[in-house]
Amino acid sequence: MDIPLRTHATTTQARPGHLRYSRTWHTGVTSIADARDAVAALLSRARPAPDRRSVQDAQLVVSELVTNAAQHAPGPCALLLELLPGAAALCVTVTDTCARPPRRRPPDPGRVGGHGLHLVSMLTRGLEVTSLPHGKRVTATVPLT
Repeated sequence: MDIPLRTHATTTQARPGHLRYSRTWHTGVTSIADARDAVAALLSRARPAPDRRSVQDAQLVVSELVTNAAQHAPGPCALLLELLPGAAALCVTVTDTCARPPRRRPPDPGRVGGHGLHLVSMLTRGLEVTSLPHGKRVTATVPLT
């Protein structure tokens, strides 16, 4: 199954009235545990509350996207979490300074690493990559039940 990649040169505005979390870090390293905790904290405020599996899926998606940014981007990165109306989905956006889009590697059960985008594709409604003047923005929508 391929990850649908759409590339855009425009920016989007934040949606008013939604539960949101944002964080920016200025080096290539951030705490993945902090990002996972932010997902759990935000989703604990959702009504209706998502089930445990949905929270875990969202945490895994955030872990993979933030890890990719931390490993491949030399400069400032940002994470934005937005809970969509009715707690139907969590929109995860990671912005970084690496212009290259994420690349899904061929499956290889013997390889350590390189499986993250496969997991993201299974848990989301696709991946959208937006080119920015100094990097990219990667957005994924995680359905919640």
